[in-house]
Amino acid sequence: MPLVSISDAQRQPLPWVNWVGTVHHGMPADSLSLSSGSGQYLAFLGRISPEKGVDCAIEIAIRSEMKLKIAAKIDRADREYFERKIKPLLDHPLIDFIGEIGHSEKQEFLGNAAAMLFPIEWPEPFGIVMIEAMACGTPVIASPFGSVPEIISDGLSGFLIRGIDQGVKAVKRIGEIDRQACRKHFERNFTDDLMAANYLRIYQNLVRPKSTTLTVEEGVLNWMELDSHTPSTT
Repeated sequence: MPLVSISDAQRQPLPWVNWVGTVHHGMPADSLSLSSGSGQYLAFLGRISPEKGVDCAIEIAIRSEMKLKIAAKIDRADREYFERKIKPLLDHPLIDFIGEIGHSEKQEFLGNAAAMLFPIEWPEPFGIVMIEAMACGTPVIASPFGSVPEIISDGLSGFLIRGIDQGVKAVKRIGEIDRQACRKHFERNFTDDLMAANYLRIYQNLVRPKSTTLTVEEGVLNWMELDSHTPSTT
């Protein structure tokens, strides 16, 4: 059976299956918009769990002497971990635990942040929060595990780090990232139109190999029939 991966990294545990393409996740270009990052704080968005690295994010923020806002849900399976490992770290004056937020709150939360911390400790298959941050022009400081190097352009839309020390150094370099360039990186690579076009291209190739092509121009999907007996049409 042909399979589509959401990142090249997702294929690594199953290299023998019939991978026919990789299609990165996308989201509507107008779902979140470019913002200034004027809040001058670091953001963490996700779940409270050992593999998400919120404890590392807290240490990076404290050592950087920069406020960290944590918007995260706590699943039942991770409640004991939160109580034992994370809750004692929340008393620091630089740490602000907000709890779970909805999509309507992400624009303000991510858009006002100077950067988002994503110090994961596992092979993340994708990580939608990264493209949500970049859609706001907010650079992502992330561990280079799993799909992260496919999503974050090091030095353009964020920084790839290994460990706390590199995370602290990356925070000090936030000003090197052009937020408009960060937003453009999202627009070029992670919109829903591009995602749909890539899926359609793969499906069409499975049904009618080499008979059609699909392009995306200014958000519009265009089919081009390839027929040896007639001129190409769009």
